[in-house]
Amino acid sequence: MLLMVRRWHPQREMVAVADRAYASLKLLDRCRRLSEPITFVTRLRLDAALYEPAPPRRPHQIGKPRIKGERLPNLSEVAADPRTVWEPTEIANWYRSGERTVEVSSETAVWYSTGLPAVAVRWVLIRDPEGGFEPQALLCTDLDADPERIVRWFVKRSGSLK
Repeated sequence: MLLMVRRWHPQREMVAVADRAYASLKLLDRCRRLSEPITFVTRLRLDAALYEPAPPRRPHQIGKPRIKGERLPNLSEVAADPRTVWEPTEIANWYRSGERTVEVSSETAVWYSTGLPAVAVRWVLIRDPEGGFEPQALLCTDLDADPERIVRWFVKRSGSLK
């Protein structure tokens, strides 16, 4: 369906927002490889295998190029790390219940699982300073997307972070 809508509207910005069931490396890779990519936002497991980008190839290096770099800590570890920098963010219309302050932390990484495509993503950790829900993670295939905007896109869909 996404490919059909992209074909009908090739110049429009498209952002697909879905729940964790759509956090598929094959789907994310297909959407980002289009001539006019579709930005995808979905939940990300806190134990997803995230990596640094592949190091550049050395001159005259032979063999297949690497697709990922060193393994990064699980997002559950990042959420619990006291050194993690959190930015307070006001989200209007938080699941139709008015404005709410949450804290976010975000970086880019490569999400990879053996035998599947490696996909560069921006991950966003969200936590509730009031303790109303456990830390959650989102991913976005637009590496330059603002973390606050990613959260706003996600809460527009029906459902909740609880």
